[in-house]
Amino acid sequence: MTQMVEKGNVPSDYFEAALENGELVMAPCCACGNRLDDDYFCEQCNRACRCRLVLCRDDATLDRVRQYIRKSPQFSGFKARLA
Repeated sequence: MTQMVEKGNVPSDYFEAALENGELVMAPCCACGNRLDDDYFCEQCNRACRCRLVLCRDDATLDRVRQYIRKSPQFSGFKARLA
């Protein structure tokens, strides 16, 4: 997996997002690249992760995520971009 780095070279936890059968599917990942379980705790880094970045597989997924960010309060704190 690719390690994500935001401004200032600080690693960022993230979601990998894709559309599967028209449904948005998002998988949480630690900045180290480790996939996370539902508790968002990384066993490799021994820390709780906070995913606020959504990495989208393609343009269609990015469009859907951006719609959610604009329309849903649950997504308002997220940022999205292509992986």
